[in-house]
Amino acid sequence: MAPTFTEVYDEALEPLFNEEITLDEAYDRASMPFKEFMADHTREKDLMLFLNYSGAERPSSLEEIPMTSLIPAFAISELKTAFQMGFMIFVPFLVIDMAVASVLMSMGMMMLPPVMISLPFKILLFVMVDGWFLITQSILESYM
Repeated sequence: MAPTFTEVYDEALEPLFNEEITLDEAYDRASMPFKEFMADHTREKDLMLFLNYSGAERPSSLEEIPMTSLIPAFAISELKTAFQMGFMIFVPFLVIDMAVASVLMSMGMMMLPPVMISLPFKILLFVMVDGWFLITQSILESYM
């Protein structure tokens, strides 16, 4: 996102602050980099949802996409991605907690908090996943 903000500042905000262009020109210049960034990171299904809500036709180019449809589509696309990431992190922890709790209960250790036993397993899971990503990345780099 930083390159997009830099481009908007250089092409739209700085000339506006120096009174070289009008506010309407600055808006037009600033909207294109934001449209490009948001369009690249928005699911087409989400964009079509908001275009259908507004009654707009399917745009043929990036310039024709209204910001009133693109911004909410970008927001729900990012929220959906965030929920998916959170779910993928939460589920393994939940499975570890449930497995440890059931093993402790079956051994009759009801007073021992499962968190004390499951925390090392959770840390081990993070270390293993990080190592797996590093190994996978090095293998992919060796083939490229």
